[in-house]
Amino acid sequence: MDRSLFGIFSSLLGFTALGFVWGGGTPPPAAVPPKTEGEWRLLEPITYENLTVFPVVASTGYDTSHFLTLEEGLASGEVIVREQGEETMVRSRDSNRQYVPNSGPSVNQLVLLNRSKRPLLLLSGELVSGGKQDRVIAKDRIVRPGADPLPLNVFCVEHGRWSAGSQFSAAKTIVHPSVREQAAVRQNQSQVWEAVTAGSTYAAPPRVAASGGAQTPNAAPRMSRSDVAATVREEAPTQSYSKIYESRRVGTSVDAFVNEVQRRFRKETSGLKGERVVGVVIAYGGEVAWSDIFASGDLFDHYWNKLIRSYAVEAVARPSLREVASYEDAREFLQHISGREVTESEPGVYRWRETSDGSLSQIELEAFEPKPMTIHRLVLRRSS
Repeated sequence: MDRSLFGIFSSLLGFTALGFVWGGGTPPPAAVPPKTEGEWRLLEPITYENLTVFPVVASTGYDTSHFLTLEEGLASGEVIVREQGEETMVRSRDSNRQYVPNSGPSVNQLVLLNRSKRPLLLLSGELVSGGKQDRVIAKDRIVRPGADPLPLNVFCVEHGRWSAGSQFSAAKTIVHPSVREQAAVRQNQSQVWEAVTAGSTYAAPPRVAASGGAQTPNAAPRMSRSDVAATVREEAPTQSYSKIYESRRVGTSVDAFVNEVQRRFRKETSGLKGERVVGVVIAYGGEVAWSDIFASGDLFDHYWNKLIRSYAVEAVARPSLREVASYEDAREFLQHISGREVTESEPGVYRWRETSDGSLSQIELEAFEPKPMTIHRLVLRRSS
């Protein structure tokens, strides 16, 4: 091959490699285009009752091993979470330990300290249990190693308790989409509480007979509001999210649902060659409603067991329609959304960006170090 042609070809390959930044990261010095639908591939849908899971696979990904997850950090003691007003330990520059007092306790703010040598990844909807109340993380973000104690925005998911409890620990739970939506998009505490006790905020339209005659009700969900209310009375008097959705009345139904979806998911994805599952697109009945996509197969694997349980909780709380969403509708959730943007960032660490267009919201968390990447991309169809 002519050397000049070879040089052009090599440059094109290099440019294409830079294009594998997910969700539209913009690392300096050159802007990187959004990851396109063609760089992800949807597998055939996996359907069980009213839940359909479309696995999202990619042949390329990032090394995300340098990120610390909340579950890992709390388990190892490298991450500390405290109520405001408690003394929080920090390590000074000369390696001496010292304690820094904070302001008074707050429902919607905790104090977090990352004592590890790795950036800490936090996802909206991750639950931390203990303290005066169980809380969920409000927004995706990254906490750099060695950072000062961080005022961490959270939402309460245990309405009936405000008293000293155990030290905070990772509950190995991500709350289901209706609750996650209220925290990540609406950012309203009262709506978070309502979503916890309602099961689902999805407002199902009345069904109409095929002949165009009288309206017929939607198929009843496996788990109704009365089921949740009974569980609160009998097993979860503080309205604790964990106690409600892991209870005998509700949890048994969710467990059976998860086990069957997991079995079908493993069967569909076990034969992949040269590709990894990096995310999923989720539909309930005939409506595509949610997607979570990560920068690597390893990150997806870490969160998958928690995510599938969250999707299953939502499924049993929604009308049990056996309709199946179309492949074409699911593909729309892989396309980049353009619309009104809101951004937050910490220079050199991360950028959080929400883009809204009609009933759709796209939330991207972009990491800047050790190399630019969109580490998590969430697209949801707002349910209320």
